[in-house]
Amino acid sequence: MQLFSTRPAPEAEPGRPKASKTPRRLRKGGAVAAAAAVVLALSACGGGSGAQSADGTVELRFSWWGSDKRAQVTQEAIKAFEAENPNIKIKPEYGDWSGYWDKLATQVAANDAPDIIQMDEKYITEYSSRGALLDLSKYDIDTSKLDEATLKAGQSDDGLTGVPAGINAATILANPAVFKAAGVALPDDATWTWEDFERISAEVTAKSPKGTYGAAAYGTDEASLGVWLRQNGKSLYTDDGKLGFEPADIAAWWAFLKQMSEGKAVPSASEVVEAEAAPLDQSGLATGKNGLAFWWSNQLPALEKAAGSELKILRFPTKTGSAADAQLWYKASQFWSASARTKHPEEVAKFINFLANDDKAGQALLADRGVYPNTDVRKAISAKLTPADVKVVKFIDQIKNELGEAPAPPPKGAGAIQEIIKRYTSEVLFNRLSPDEAGKKAVDEMSSAISS
Repeated sequence: MQLFSTRPAPEAEPGRPKASKTPRRLRKGGAVAAAAAVVLALSACGGGSGAQSADGTVELRFSWWGSDKRAQVTQEAIKAFEAENPNIKIKPEYGDWSGYWDKLATQVAANDAPDIIQMDEKYITEYSSRGALLDLSKYDIDTSKLDEATLKAGQSDDGLTGVPAGINAATILANPAVFKAAGVALPDDATWTWEDFERISAEVTAKSPKGTYGAAAYGTDEASLGVWLRQNGKSLYTDDGKLGFEPADIAAWWAFLKQMSEGKAVPSASEVVEAEAAPLDQSGLATGKNGLAFWWSNQLPALEKAAGSELKILRFPTKTGSAADAQLWYKASQFWSASARTKHPEEVAKFINFLANDDKAGQALLADRGVYPNTDVRKAISAKLTPADVKVVKFIDQIKNELGEAPAPPPKGAGAIQEIIKRYTSEVLFNRLSPDEAGKKAVDEMSSAISS
């Protein structure tokens, strides 16, 4: 199962194309390794991105990853901006997730970074700490209407290097058709516990045709681990850039997963590996093979379209049976960042301010990158949202008073963590390592990744 869409990351987005066949560990490792050359490139090279013609027109390069739909709506936003700013031209550069980070790292190291960069939470600290991203707080960008927690995620000792482009929340999505066919009632997400999650999932499996499971497995992304740790008084990372948990904490998470797999509440190890490689539209939730699955909230519309039926958004289970203890948080789905070497920071800031705060940008982008962080724009575009998008917005608003504190941002090297988690999840499910053994080895590897 592709928990929180490991293909790609988080942040994960609807409609992203299936990843390439290049191993993820090599792709992400390559991005981080190439980024390590950034500081040398910045110190050795002058100049930067951005061009200006003889008539005073400024051209800015703007890069992002995503689906064909994202390319379409983003270019509509660009046209709206250019109509109001005829002296600024935006040159789009976009592609899929699989090659985005290697390309960006190479561009930055070669002092050829795009002026405006769609940035991910996993890598923003990596690039910011190496001086590759512009401190946007020094320019005229209004952040007063943006969610404080997601705005904080783009801030560090290096300044404001990312303005949130969308809001997500970790969720469990339910396929009501699977529950109806099994004759099992949907859970009450305001009161259910992890024991309820296991029991209900096992019951759906038992009452469904062979190959259908009550839930997909977690364990291929750090988001579900983050929720588990927060509910147990720990955290994925600390504010000073270290791991916020011990081997025993992640071992307990794996032990519960193994217990559910043995009880057939979730698929077997081989089925988990097979499902993880499937594209979004072939996921267990979309094909009716899973009753419950772990996804980010903004993936609901694409999953509903693939399923051809309505899905339901649920909060995570808790230890106590109280939604107030779920310890969810608002996550920036992506950020608007800028190259520290751009020749036109004022124009870059003007464009980012437009994307973040202008109704015309909102009318074009809608909910493609998640719920709009600007509350005024969110209201202005509500009539144009699809029913699925409205459902996501309502969920984001519903949990507002239940949120835990914003988690510490991922430190340098955090891009490797997801792959480590996924690899040791397989080791546990295939009985090659005990949860305790996997916990010790994984924590050692993770600590090394973020300290190197």
